[in-house]
Amino acid sequence: MEERQPRFKIGQQYKTRGKYPRLYTVTDILRTYNAKGELVKIRYEATREFMGQTITDHDVVESTIAIGEVKS
Repeated sequence: MEERQPRFKIGQQYKTRGKYPRLYTVTDILRTYNAKGELVKIRYEATREFMGQTITDHDVVESTIAIGEVKS
């Protein structure tokens, strides 16, 4: 059985939607497995800067990144 690969790589940047979009950077890929060892879901960890501090979001889904993907 072939394991599903993450769609985005570490370092990918994306912007949130809304009046004041924020620029996030993917910093880690989180994989969840069940008791049988099968991949259940893939989530991403992303960070941004806010007033000199690093803010981390630990549960970002692929669609959020795809909507705001910054083309480089």
